[in-house]
Amino acid sequence: MTTAPTTPRIRAVTRHRLFWPAAVLAVLLLANLAFTSDFFALHLKGGHLYGSTIDILHFGAPLILVSLGMTLVIATGGIDLSVGSTVAIAGALACLHISEATDPASAGTVLGAVGIALGTAVLLGIANGVLVARVGVQPIIATLILMVAGRGVAQLITDGQIITITSEPYKLIGGGYWLAMPFAILLSGLVALLTALLTRSTALGLLLESVGGNPVASRLVGIRAMRLVALVYVFSALCAAVAGLMVSSNVSAADGNNAG
Repeated sequence: MTTAPTTPRIRAVTRHRLFWPAAVLAVLLLANLAFTSDFFALHLKGGHLYGSTIDILHFGAPLILVSLGMTLVIATGGIDLSVGSTVAIAGALACLHISEATDPASAGTVLGAVGIALGTAVLLGIANGVLVARVGVQPIIATLILMVAGRGVAQLITDGQIITITSEPYKLIGGGYWLAMPFAILLSGLVALLTALLTRSTALGLLLESVGGNPVASRLVGIRAMRLVALVYVFSALCAAVAGLMVSSNVSAADGNNAG
C-alpha cells in the first residue's frame, strides 16, 4: 500500500538538480573511506578540529569562493578568465602593505591591507563588467585581457620576488582557527550561504538567469541587464580577491607568478 505514493517521491528526488552531484560526491567520499578507514574521523587538539574532511574543506575554501563568483557570471552567459590574476593581485597588494607597515601585527594594518585588496578587486571587476556589458566585448576576450595583464601587474607589485610577512592577525584569514574550525571554512561557508539566499530567496537569481537566457528579451521587459552583468563581474572579482587573501595568508607570503 505504501509503494504507490513512495514511487513519485523517489522519482521527484532523483529528478532534482542536486541529486546527481550529491550522489557522485557521496560515492567519492565512500571510495576514500574504502582506502582510509579513518577518513571521516575528527580530532580535537588544542581547541582546533583536525581530520581529512577538515583539510579538504580548508584547502578547498579559496576554490569554493572563486566558484561562487564564477557561477553567477556563467548564469549571465559569460565567463571570467581573470580570477587567477585577481587572486595574485589581491594577495600581492595585501602582503606588500603589511610588509611596508611599521606594525605589521596591528589590526589596523591588516584591515588596511584587506581594504586595499578588496577595493582593487572592485575596480578590476568594474573594468571587466564595462568591457562586457557596455562596450560589448565577448566575455572570454574581455577577461583574457586582465588574465594576461593582471599577472604582469602582480609581478610588478611584488617586483618579481616572493613577499614574505609575519602577521598573526592576517594569518587568521587563511590559516587561523575560530570556534575550533579553520576560519577559511567559516568564511567561505558564510559567503556561500549569503549567495544562496540572494539568488534563491529573492528575485536576483531569476533576473540573472533571464539575462543569461536571453539578454535582449530581458532588456525589453525592463530588466537592467547591463547593470546586472557588470555586477556579477564585480562579485566574481571580490570572491577571487578574498580567495587571494586566504592563499597568501595561509603561507604568509605572496607569489605574483604562481598564486591563483
